[in-house]
Amino acid sequence: MSFWIIAGNLLAIALGFLIAYQAYRGYRRNRSEPMLFISIGFVLISVGGVLDCSLFDVVHVALPFSALVRTAFVLTGMGFISYSLYM
Repeated sequence: MSFWIIAGNLLAIALGFLIAYQAYRGYRRNRSEPMLFISIGFVLISVGGVLDCSLFDVVHVALPFSALVRTAFVLTGMGFISYSLYM
């Protein structure tokens, strides 16, 4: 895998986790459950966004299966964020 792809994936994960951490801090400070769900959603989206490339290249998982895993992570994360908006 290219250095730039790995660097981009690490940056995407770091930014997603930073947003999730800030949302979690908001949850702890205000005891606001929607912020907890937003935090969980961003973690799942961040991991799922880079998981496809990593599973395919590093672990040598078949491309359709790695795409399915990535899609499941992203959809679950979006579900958590959508749920938090309607709480």
